Amino acid sequence: MSRKPTKVSVFGIQRKIVANMTVEGWRDAPHCSYTFEPDLTEFYKKYTAFAEELKKEGKRVTFNMVMMKAICEALKSAPEMNAHIKFNSKLVRGEVTTFDQIDVSMPCILPDGRMMTITMADMGNRSLGNMTEYMAEMMKKMEKTNFEEAMFGVSFNDTIEKLSKGKLLKVVTRLAGSFITTKKHRVKKLTGAAKKAYDAIPDSEKITAKDLKQGTITISNTGSISRGHDGAVSMLIIIPPQVCAICINAMTKKPVVVTNDQGEDEIKIKTTVPLTIAFDHRCLDFGEVKPFLDALQNICDNPEEILKY
Repeated sequence: MSRKPTKVSVFGIQRKIVANMTVEGWRDAPHCSYTFEPDLTEFYKKYTAFAEELKKEGKRVTFNMVMMKAICEALKSAPEMNAHIKFNSKLVRGEVTTFDQIDVSMPCILPDGRMMTITMADMGNRSLGNMTEYMAEMMKKMEKTNFEEAMFGVSFNDTIEKLSKGKLLKVVTRLAGSFITTKKHRVKKLTGAAKKAYDAIPDSEKITAKDLKQGTITISNTGSISRGHDGAVSMLIIIPPQVCAICINAMTKKPVVVTNDQGEDEIKIKTTVPLTIAFDHRCLDFGEVKPFLDALQNICDNPEEILKY
């Protein structure tokens, strides 16, 4: 009995870039992961009350955005996680560059159902309200964006950068794979009237290569699309040259053992949002990650620090 294929999907430029970056990350970065499950029972109650007050003013902040704010605040206590790495395995030479600005690479679902990572700039210095407005603005831009065209700009800029660094062979093979190839695998760009119409859209109204530029850390939110399912992400891909990736999983309730005021153990139901943290073991040990966890735990215990619009 012969097996018949039902569909063959050829990689477009978006999938090519994602495939290349993830392969590079998995090949080059020694991944280490940790799942943090703080008790957010009281935190969520305070958020709910906060959200109800905002609603009376015609404002809205999602719990996922609150978690993003908490993570960005905690990252300030662990700057080594908000960094890029350069490492030459042949010469065994490496350096890590930390940044004062937290630019979050955030995977988002596009209007057509595909996934695209955009960069949310300077998230460490934004208020909850400003984060929410910024995200809404980016989502609006997505509706007018041709991502094949936008990703071509990213690929072109990356190719020029590699050429300036003398990586001629990589540039030649990339160009061959994208343009000097069969029609089936060739990168398709807008042409003619369609190209002219798209170029006429102001950059302020669409996603550009600037919005897709590599951030300083990746923060994914699978919780927004896995609501109602038990489980959590166990491993993330670190995208070079970043050294860390964090995933916000779906909110869940779990039984835990606690000690009451009488010193007796009892079962309690806690609300939690598991956070999966993957870090590059070439430059980060758990000791560099612990200040982030400590700061995040403090925020979870005292959410009033961030529950401000």
